Amino acid sequence: MIGRIPVLDVRPLVDCGRRAAKAVVGETFEVTATVFREGHDAVAANVVLRDPSGRVGPWTPMRELAPGTDRWGAEVTPTAEGRWTYTVEAWSDPVTTWRHHAAIKIPAGIDTDLVLAEGAALLERAAAGVPKKNGREAVLAAVDALRDTAHTPAARLTAAWTPAAEAVLAAIRCANWSPAPSRWRCAWSASGRCTARGTSCSRARRARSGCRWTRPTPRRTRRPGW
Repeated sequence: MIGRIPVLDVRPLVDCGRRAAKAVVGETFEVTATVFREGHDAVAANVVLRDPSGRVGPWTPMRELAPGTDRWGAEVTPTAEGRWTYTVEAWSDPVTTWRHHAAIKIPAGIDTDLVLAEGAALLERAAAGVPKKNGREAVLAAVDALRDTAHTPAARLTAAWTPAAEAVLAAIRCANWSPAPSRWRCAWSASGRCTARGTSCSRARRARSGCRWTRPTPRRTRRPGW
């Protein structure tokens, strides 16, 4: 997809998406993509699996494979035979963006009150989407720490970013914060004997992947005499 947050060069990909990639049930492999955006805000991405029955599985956070390359990846594992699809989603990451700004401005003493207020509002918004049993209190404690004027700005920032709060925020599907995350969808066949939905291997190789962005344009058939 080409847009505000492009998702490009998604792999595995066979013959520009005209054929399904192959894997064996239980085989772990890596899905990679190039993800970037305009401006200085941070981005994040994940992989969402859909099994052969069409049920959406767990989403897997992607990580930047090498700093500065815009190349992201995550490992996934098919658990049953059939035709699977995966979707790469990317979005602007407000928490990582704020942490980057705070790590620069707070030690330098630049707009410390504004930075801490923005962080408190951001984390309070995040806490609203976290169930109480999943660690909401840890995020709210971080909000209180950022608003505690009895301590220095550096101490407030340190007290807010605890391992517990970081773990909860990492588990939030931040794509829900964005009204329209960029998506790139592709497919692969998982099998125990190089088959897909019981079809022969040669037929499986001819199967179309369903790749949303690279699907070939169908040819128009003309009748004799046109």
